[in-house]
Amino acid sequence: MTTKQKSGFLLLLLLLCSSVSFSQHDPKALKAWQDQKYSMFIHYGIYSVLGGVWEGKEISKGLSEQIQAHAGIYSDTYAGVAKRFNPKDWNADSIVSLAKKAGMRSIVITSKHHDGFCMFKTATTDFNVVDATPFKRDIVKELSEACKRAGLRFGLYFSLIDWHYPQASPISSSNSDYITPEHVQYNKKQITELLSNYGPISELWFDMGSQNASESKELRDLVHKLQPDCMIGSRIGNDMGDFNVMGDNQEPDYAIGVPWQSPASFFDDTWSYRSWQDRGSEALKTKEKLTSLIRVVSRGGNFLLNIGPKGEGSVVGFEKDILLNIGKWLDKNGEAIYGTDADPFHVAFKWGSLTAKPNKLYLHVMSNPENGQIILPGLKGKIKSIGVLGEKYQKISFTQNDQGVKIKIPSGINPDQEFKVIRLTFANGYTVPPANVIPLSDAAHNLLAGGLNLNSQNAFKHYSSSGVDYNTRFQSTIKESWTLQPLQNGNYTPVIYYSAQEKGKTIDLELNGKVSPLTFTDGKTEAIKQNGNLTWGPIYLSDALETGIEGFPGDPKNIDPTQPWAGKRKALNWTKKTGWKNNEKYTLEADPSTAVYLLQEINATEDQPFLVGITSTDGVLITLNGLELAKHNNPFKENQSNELILLPLKKGKNQLLVKLYNGYQKKIDLGIDNSQTQELYYKNLPDISFEKGRYYPFSWQLNKPLSPHSTLRLSNVTLLFSGK
Repeated sequence: MTTKQKSGFLLLLLLLCSSVSFSQHDPKALKAWQDQKYSMFIHYGIYSVLGGVWEGKEISKGLSEQIQAHAGIYSDTYAGVAKRFNPKDWNADSIVSLAKKAGMRSIVITSKHHDGFCMFKTATTDFNVVDATPFKRDIVKELSEACKRAGLRFGLYFSLIDWHYPQASPISSSNSDYITPEHVQYNKKQITELLSNYGPISELWFDMGSQNASESKELRDLVHKLQPDCMIGSRIGNDMGDFNVMGDNQEPDYAIGVPWQSPASFFDDTWSYRSWQDRGSEALKTKEKLTSLIRVVSRGGNFLLNIGPKGEGSVVGFEKDILLNIGKWLDKNGEAIYGTDADPFHVAFKWGSLTAKPNKLYLHVMSNPENGQIILPGLKGKIKSIGVLGEKYQKISFTQNDQGVKIKIPSGINPDQEFKVIRLTFANGYTVPPANVIPLSDAAHNLLAGGLNLNSQNAFKHYSSSGVDYNTRFQSTIKESWTLQPLQNGNYTPVIYYSAQEKGKTIDLELNGKVSPLTFTDGKTEAIKQNGNLTWGPIYLSDALETGIEGFPGDPKNIDPTQPWAGKRKALNWTKKTGWKNNEKYTLEADPSTAVYLLQEINATEDQPFLVGITSTDGVLITLNGLELAKHNNPFKENQSNELILLPLKKGKNQLLVKLYNGYQKKIDLGIDNSQTQELYYKNLPDISFEKGRYYPFSWQLNKPLSPHSTLRLSNVTLLFSGK
């Protein structure tokens, strides 16, 4: 083991030994944060004075709050902009009043952005709003006190990047700049000031930079020590956040298994004030942002909508009017937003979105439903009342049977003019069909005998986002679940299979509603019988492509290696590596943030599973015939990663495609090993008696994971049911 490998291993042990729950010390704090649903983001700093203009030119490249980098402004020249920052129209109480009228429950302001200018008084640098500007007032303090007076929660954005700090990494083309040890300590001093001098902070919204795992953990522990109820955003890095921050303006259409937030700007081009911005139609922008608010909340998230005040401190009239428009809608419909749960259905509705509370469902009608009817499949429960929020005497007809509920939309609802909400109130609760219902009929006697197998390929996935830093983030799977519906009464023995890669791991296994820890040890061995013959074709290597760990440049299915691999950004060429063989490791020189791809065809005379080994260095994404089998990064920056993957080969041609993403190394190790021992381990679990027609939930997730955002890496685990 090399010195670097030893240090990575020791760091892993340290973090595992100190592994604690990443949820808040007080669950009430977490619930209070989640119930906010709608908050104001403010990007404000000396860049606001420039308004996206430098030396008389409109700087259209990049975001205006990063104009120092995109306009190529020298640090000392940019620092001089602070002398022009004198916001005579800044009024913290006015900002808070606007947020309240808009229906927002908290405010998050940029205490320091990438330029390093502090909007608070700090002992760490004179490059701050009190010492470097003619304004000489503490913006953060004034807003904190105004929020306290008005009863709003107060949060802070803090950039881990600092282009002004001499010991920081210089400006680069990446927002994931390395944070030097001196810079880490500097940031910790400023965080200590912010959490000590400005009252309760509801959340710390970290941004950008690349720290190692121990540095992110130290910063997380510092925040929780100073303010235990302060929620930490995931951009702190290394999966150390309390809540998951989505990509900018991202509205996920998948289930997220952790608390999360979607940050949104009025315009994709900028977050801070841009004087020459084409703002478009107020009505269209109101509809756009209200739609985003409803969608995010209906999927279980919080919506953080940004404003960019002008340099003199006033709010742009266009943005103010839209916030007030949304506020008027919330005055009438806020019951369907605040403190709600996510849409309990697991199907998409073209007519709009749902939110929920105990005994209540809220139907946000955002498009005209087909035939003027809303159908809620499988909904059961006695409906006590049904009506439109904020309107009296509006009669709505509906029918209910075993297939669900049908609601006739009244003539007064026209989503082209206004989004209205239909509220269903139930006498004693309601139920909807669970996700991923799988009929249980035939039982398997072993992994190769057919029948019902529960594995990653047929699971309902619960996601988060994992990554060392902003550029290495990927959609991580943190839980997989199924719902069995027996077609007949019967007793079954659950049998769980796993490979050598999972040995020693512990999962929380839910069987029939009961959750118990299960460690992959003491299993019996079963050989994977080879059905027919396998023929391994030549290995192909693609060009390098600047990219992240997610996705492929082209279609991962039915690739023709004799032709360029067409993608959205560029077409990649395949090179047949005539000297490359299976069971060998090869090394390529690599640039940061690039990916290469390996492709190999496997011809099978019969369907069969087959274990292969994949050698990689950093992030890896593995698919077979377009089906994703594994995806993860290398959080402890070990020199090499070795993956064991069970390939579900089909009769005929199969294509094994491996993406090897390089985030930080100067080389990429890669190889495909088909000489692995073809055996699995299995354990019998307690018998289960099934009743015809009932629902039986099953799931697994990691037991005491290092982070709630850590990906499962259970692609070789299969649960099957052996009939009695």
